[in-house]
Amino acid sequence: MTAPPLSPFGQEIAHAVSALNAARSAWRDRQAGRHAVTRFPAPAALAEAMEHLSAALFPARLGGFRGGPAREDDFVAERLGRAFALLEEEVAAELDYWQRESDQRFDPDQAEAIVRLFAATLPEIRAAIDLDVEAAFVGDPAARSVDEILISYPGALAIRHHRIAHELHALGAVIVARIVSELANARTGIDIHPGATIGPSFFIDHGTGVVIGETAIIGRNVRLYQHVTLGGRSPLGLAPAGPRHRLARHPILEDDVIVYAGATILGRVTIGRGSTIGGNVWLLDDVPAHSVVVQPGAVRLEAAQADRIGARLAEHGA
Repeated sequence: MTAPPLSPFGQEIAHAVSALNAARSAWRDRQAGRHAVTRFPAPAALAEAMEHLSAALFPARLGGFRGGPAREDDFVAERLGRAFALLEEEVAAELDYWQRESDQRFDPDQAEAIVRLFAATLPEIRAAIDLDVEAAFVGDPAARSVDEILISYPGALAIRHHRIAHELHALGAVIVARIVSELANARTGIDIHPGATIGPSFFIDHGTGVVIGETAIIGRNVRLYQHVTLGGRSPLGLAPAGPRHRLARHPILEDDVIVYAGATILGRVTIGRGSTIGGNVWLLDDVPAHSVVVQPGAVRLEAAQADRIGARLAEHGA
C-alpha cells in the first residue's frame, strides 16, 4: 500500500487536529450522561431517497421515464425499491440514536414497519400534490402548464417534500422528516416544519423566506407569498409551560385565506375563512372570517415637502 504524499501543511494539520480534539473533549464534558453516537441519518442518503420517491410519484415528469405505459409500473417499482431501502437504513439510524439517548429499546423490525406504513400513504401524497399543483396553476397567471409548475416552481418542490416529510414525522421518524424538509429549504428558501398540518390545494407563490412552524394548521385553498412567517410568539423556554403554548404555538389559517408578501403572523391566532392579509402586516390577534387586513396607505408628498425632508435627512447624515 502506497503511503499518502506528505502535505505541505503538516504543521498546520497537526495543530488543527490537536485543537479539534480539545474542542470535542470540551463538548463531550458538557454533555454528561449522553452516549456516543455511532449512527445518524445522512442527508445525502435521504436526498437520494427523495429523488427516487419523486421519480416514482411522477415517472415521466420528474423521473425521466420514456419507456411507454407497459413498462411504467416496472419503473415505479424499481424506484420505490431503491427509495424504501434507503429510507429503512436512515430510519434505523435514527432509532439507534434515540435508543442510545434514552436506553429504551425498539423492536428490530421497527424501521421496516415505519417504511411499510409510509408506503401505504403514497397514493394520498400523490393526490395531494396534484391538487397543490392545480392550485398553483389557477393562482399564477404566469404559469403556462401544470407541468411547468411541478418541474420548476420552488413552492411545488417545497410542498412535495413537506407532504412526504409530514407522513414520516407522523410515523415517528422525526429527524429523518426534518432532514427531508431541510433539503427543500436549502434549495428554495422555504422552511416548513414537517409537523405542520397543511390542507389540500396549497400554493406558495415565489416562496423565498416563507416560514411555517411546527404546530401551524392550514386549511384548504390557502395561498402564501414570499417572506410570510407563521411563527410562535416566543421561544419555548420563555413561553408559559401550559399545553396550549407547548402544543399550539403557531397560527391557524382557515380555508381560502390569502397572505401577501412579508406578513408576519405569530402565536396561536386564527385567520378566519376567506380573509386576506396584506403585505408587511404584523398580526398577534385573531381575524374574523372574510376580513381584509392591510397596512395604512403610503402618504404621497408634494415635491416641496419631499425636498425639505431630503435636505434635513442629508443634514443629519442619514
